[in-house]
Amino acid sequence: MSLPADRNALAFEFARICSLAAVKVMEVYNSDFDTRGKADRSPVTDADELAEAIILEELAKCVPDVPVLAEESFSAGLRPDTGRAFILVDPVDGTKEFINKNGEFTINIALIEDRTPTAGCVYAPARERIFVGGETAWAGALKPGQPVSRDTLEPITTRQAPENGRTAVMSRSHADEKTVAFADSVGVTEKVSAGSSLKFCLVAEGSADVYPRFGPTCEWDTGAGHAVLKAAGGDVLTPDGEPFLYGKSDTDYLNGAFVAWGRLDSLTQG
Repeated sequence: MSLPADRNALAFEFARICSLAAVKVMEVYNSDFDTRGKADRSPVTDADELAEAIILEELAKCVPDVPVLAEESFSAGLRPDTGRAFILVDPVDGTKEFINKNGEFTINIALIEDRTPTAGCVYAPARERIFVGGETAWAGALKPGQPVSRDTLEPITTRQAPENGRTAVMSRSHADEKTVAFADSVGVTEKVSAGSSLKFCLVAEGSADVYPRFGPTCEWDTGAGHAVLKAAGGDVLTPDGEPFLYGKSDTDYLNGAFVAWGRLDSLTQG
């Protein structure tokens, strides 16, 4: 298996692909699209399937021998051997946000190596904002289809948790009592809502300090956001403080509970 040695360069290649796929996503978003239900009763639109086809085609060109675990292909029964290194794709994360047309949906690509994200891109095309993370993290404005350049983005880092209380970012569609209780237990004094993998990005750019999630997610929902957050100085752990790992084929890549922290020293504060 051949992978580029520069994880920043690979993350920007993912960003290029996200920008390309976003053109088709926004065409559907701005149309009178239909919504369908998948076997697991989750919603899907043409945007999910069209974007995934573009992403898979482009990945086959730039990393042809790396297995790809993509949400819609997986739903259709494709089970690649993920092995030591593989790529996660969520062509439209936050389909409910997409359907509600609030702009808080994202396109996500991440590289997983030895069960940990090492490069990723989260792109919110309706918001025209992109987040890129390899060894370093960047964010900035980007219109769908535009080329992505480091020169037009700004480096981002997580912030030290404020002494007067942390800010937690919560799911707009899925916050539950256990999540709220955890936030309260770690000294959260302000809660903000966001959809999709943008929650990781708010922590990565220093707009929030922690993102707890006790409801179910899949690995393609979290991989890219996790990669960006790690590159910005944070990480994702289990609620008990253990590493949050990928490649869980035994659970069909279903995640357990996790907490995304802006700074790991936040664990010892409050």
